[in-house]
Amino acid sequence: MKTKYAARFLAATAMATLGACATTKSVDQRIADVQAQQNKKIESAESQVEELQQKQKQTDVRLDELSQEAKDALKRAQEAGVLAKGKVVFQQTFTEDRVKFGLNKYDLSKDSQAALDEFAGKVKGVNEQYFVEVQGHTDDTGSSRYNDELGQRRADAVRRYLSRQHQLPLNRMSTISYGDTLPAAPNTTRAGRQQNRRVVLVVLE
Repeated sequence: MKTKYAARFLAATAMATLGACATTKSVDQRIADVQAQQNKKIESAESQVEELQQKQKQTDVRLDELSQEAKDALKRAQEAGVLAKGKVVFQQTFTEDRVKFGLNKYDLSKDSQAALDEFAGKVKGVNEQYFVEVQGHTDDTGSSRYNDELGQRRADAVRRYLSRQHQLPLNRMSTISYGDTLPAAPNTTRAGRQQNRRVVLVVLE
């Protein structure tokens, strides 16, 4: 009889031990699963941080690579207090191939207007508040005073068109003339002078 009870006791003890082992393995597996999930989240967070840092580096590079015209526009806008974020959204240059200015001319051709229509669409697609500086340039034909006036007339013509045809608010656009002081190409050739007869539009946020 004692032997029979002893056998039952041993069997029960063995079952309990096996159950305990099974429970321990289950708990260990759950812990391992949770740890694996946490590791994935940590890796994902680290990856996001690295991506953000990389984007910041790219932004810094873009700021460093801004043209002198964009830097000047940004500085003027900041000094005037018209910018909340102090950021260049994009810059567009219209040279002889799009906004065509002939020698001593400032009127806008049909092709010029079409190019400005595209520009206005891009500006309206900017989600944030924007400010546009329209910069007029000339070649070095004529006196400095004459070129300053001609560059201003070109910038004014563009601003007036954008306001009348696309309802871009006048108080969000300013004009300035560089005259012949910031050439994009040497004025020693006809092609160079054509490139210098241009308008640059800098969109600021």
